[in-house]
Amino acid sequence: MKAREILIYLSTIYKGDWNQIFETITAKKQLDEKEIKKVLKNLKSKVVTCFDDDYPQQLKTVQKPPFVLYYHGDLSLARDKHKSISVVGSRKNSPYGEAVTNKLVKDLCKELVIVSGMARGIDGIAHRACIANGGKSIAVLGCGINVCYPASNLDVYDEMKKHHLILSEYPDLTEPNPLYFPIRNRIIAALSDCLLVTEGQRNSGTSITATITLENGGNVCCVPTRIGENSVCNHLIAYGAALVETAEDIYLEMGYRKNETAF
Repeated sequence: MKAREILIYLSTIYKGDWNQIFETITAKKQLDEKEIKKVLKNLKSKVVTCFDDDYPQQLKTVQKPPFVLYYHGDLSLARDKHKSISVVGSRKNSPYGEAVTNKLVKDLCKELVIVSGMARGIDGIAHRACIANGGKSIAVLGCGINVCYPASNLDVYDEMKKHHLILSEYPDLTEPNPLYFPIRNRIIAALSDCLLVTEGQRNSGTSITATITLENGGNVCCVPTRIGENSVCNHLIAYGAALVETAEDIYLEMGYRKNETAF
């Protein structure tokens, strides 16, 4: 039995729980080969493991690198973090947050793959803007690969499943769990060199993603908002994140040189 097959089996039965997978591997527990083959036969998505050549190499340096990633779509979109940008923000966005996200993503997706989490609010807006403007996008889910959450993003999910890339370390129909979303943020942060925060509150999942990006040596770009608001953007700018108003500001912060060829 190949090591990758064992990883897929363990990831499936433990619903992507990194600690349980690791503990089983280190304990060298005996596994039922027939049961492993049965589980592999019933997979309902594509799968890549940390042993595979096409596993995104940038994820090998994150804390607790995913042993297995389930996916739909084009995995090659996750190949080069230098050509991607992660876009995150509030689930309860304001009209201002929606407007600036649409504007920036419209310009950025001409050159960069847009990475986000397909959550309500800014995430969904970023994916939709990218799709509408002919770009390519990656969604990292906080639930099973075959679960669309929230259901209001089903149109985005279906489109990205066919023409973009959806990733999850959680198999099949694993239900959303509040604990999964901050865990998956390390993947969103690792898939690009730069994180763009267009709107968000302090002490939120957005701030977690920003912290991970900074710890990994990436750039954080933030759209400023009015003073007196509970703004993670203004807070991050005060502590050294780049204040950005246009896509050109972001390209400059990334040191990104535009290509003549687009998607």
